[in-house]
Amino acid sequence: MHHLAAILRHDPTEPLLASGDEAIACFTRRDLLEEATGPITPIWDLPGAKRALKGQQPDGSWKGRPLLETWRQLRHLVDQYEMTRDHPAVAKATQYLLSCQTDEGDIRGMLGNQYAPYYTGAMLSLLIKAGFAHDPRIEKGMRWLLKMRQDDGGWVIGSPGVVGAAGLTWRDMASLTSDRRRETMREFDRRKPFSAAGTGMVLRAFAAHPDYRRSEPTLTAARLLASKLLKRDNWSSYGHPDNWVRFQFPFWWTNLVSALDSLSLIGLPPTEEGIRAALAWLPENQEDDGLWKESYSRIHKPAAAGKSREERLWITLAICRVMKRFCF
Repeated sequence: MHHLAAILRHDPTEPLLASGDEAIACFTRRDLLEEATGPITPIWDLPGAKRALKGQQPDGSWKGRPLLETWRQLRHLVDQYEMTRDHPAVAKATQYLLSCQTDEGDIRGMLGNQYAPYYTGAMLSLLIKAGFAHDPRIEKGMRWLLKMRQDDGGWVIGSPGVVGAAGLTWRDMASLTSDRRRETMREFDRRKPFSAAGTGMVLRAFAAHPDYRRSEPTLTAARLLASKLLKRDNWSSYGHPDNWVRFQFPFWWTNLVSALDSLSLIGLPPTEEGIRAALAWLPENQEDDGLWKESYSRIHKPAAAGKSREERLWITLAICRVMKRFCF
């Protein structure tokens, strides 16, 4: 019996290996059972990877809202199929994302012309995993993220430039964060407490980067994030505790699994405040089929049934990776 089967209610490797998904089976053998699996490049030719590649434009972006869609698809290529800069599609997508980098260092355009450190962090994390950690543009982005911290060492959700702008109506805010012609707001209130939702997305970049992963700013922010696991956020956006237990993979918003993934890579111990309770929650909520559900939230609608099985398999693999890092 492997280690995970001893600490969970059901052996998760059995349904993962029997999933019929070659990528999931391969990563289960490699990451959970510690078997040799050979080169990664055959995974890049699987149907799921090819689906994500559809629609890429000559400039490296995807149709629709190009910055959003490029990040959306790159999540699949890098986080699910572990494509790197050696794949031409990833190299082109990287160049597109970095063409949206400002002189200040952030990747801008997700909220019009306003700051969005949580999106910048999430995008940089993919580029770092893809092999661009030591590109000067990545370093510039990491330094920008450090400049955008609150006084407590975390980050907020929303545009920090708007934090100090009292009295904006909903219509004003919508215009400000969608109209690229609007000026960047640079009013700050660094005294406001961190947002777990925002900090969790930014920390993905620091957790992925070999030079920043164990740095003092990273550890400070990681402890803040750990202290809020399964609790109400300091900010009203994504404030309800049930936001922690609505999962997806590849990661998008901060949830229990995405946060624990970063914290396990950063190296916080399982005894850290918040982490112990989070690690106890996972086995308690494993389903009888060995997998975890997409959502345990009481405030969100259930996901559409069509993709449920595939999504649950990826979420389960992500949870098992986290449990293995923390517990063994």
